Amino acid sequence: MEEISFKILVADPSHKIYSEVITDEMANSAKARGTGIAKRSPAYIETKMDEGKAIIALTSDGVWAGFCYIEAWGHGKYVANSGLIVSPEFRKYGLARKIKQEIFKLSRLKYPDSKIFGLTTGAAVMKINSELGYIPVSYSDLTDDNEFWKGCQSCINYEILMAKNRQNCLCTAMLYDPHAKKNQMAELALRQDFKKKIKLFDRWVRLKKYVMLKLNKTKNAATSIFL
Repeated sequence: MEEISFKILVADPSHKIYSEVITDEMANSAKARGTGIAKRSPAYIETKMDEGKAIIALTSDGVWAGFCYIEAWGHGKYVANSGLIVSPEFRKYGLARKIKQEIFKLSRLKYPDSKIFGLTTGAAVMKINSELGYIPVSYSDLTDDNEFWKGCQSCINYEILMAKNRQNCLCTAMLYDPHAKKNQMAELALRQDFKKKIKLFDRWVRLKKYVMLKLNKTKNAATSIFL
């Protein structure tokens, strides 16, 4: 594989020229995976650049390669690293991990007392999160900010989320709590166990996806009978 040099930076207004290609690739990636993400407009991405709440990766030639941004919820009590995306051309270079590391550092700098959480269906992202200190949690451990959950409305699995009263869905919830020192050893043990069993966990996630989608189809079919 050819060696490529990347610049991984805190995004600023000069990077707004990339906002449309970023949102287009977010949509394309979600479609290819068969899952949904909260849709974001170029204007929204540009706001994150203005606020210094995003990380962007570029090649040495100035070609866009990756992106991720920060969202704060519950008056800053919770923070999410959202919209992680890498250009298909650069997905074999470990760039997602580097971007996640940098957005995590930026989140800790801007929100040192906030819990950092994420929702994902990807085993690779789960593994990266685990390396950063996240642990798998239930949905009840996440923010109850309605604005956050409204972002799921554009996801194709939103019906499943609401049918489960926002307590479960195809995504796996993960959380980093900077103040959980009393549980530090237990968390460390759980993280190590999670790392060892990441392949098994990935199989469990795929099984959960299969079961939930099958239940949802059954529900829809039953509903249509009475229409």
